[in-house]
Amino acid sequence: QVQLVESGGGSVQAGGSLRLSCAASGSIFLISVMGWYRQAPGEQRELVATISPGGTTVYADSVKGRFTISRDNAKRAVYLQMNSLKPEDTAVYYCVLRSSWGQGTQVTVSS
Repeated sequence: QVQLVESGGGSVQAGGSLRLSCAASGSIFLISVMGWYRQAPGEQRELVATISPGGTTVYADSVKGRFTISRDNAKRAVYLQMNSLKPEDTAVYYCVLRSSWGQGTQVTVSS
């Protein structure tokens, strides 16, 4: 079965940066679109970014120009580089592979 493990979350001040990592098990990773979602307290989950097996990316307007999603197929990993962080980026961030979800990693951005 697919297992996704996120890491790299933490607390930073506005304007700071964090890099999230997601390690995926299984060869299904190689033919799957990978995504990052986030969920803030009291809010529904929001799609942050996706990346296709070939590297095509899609970003939410709220993070465009600040976040970068990437993948390493050899390592079966996906990353989310987050720069110029804002308090509204505070949320639990989830790595997603098809219908499989990671446990989430907390990102907190203070003013």
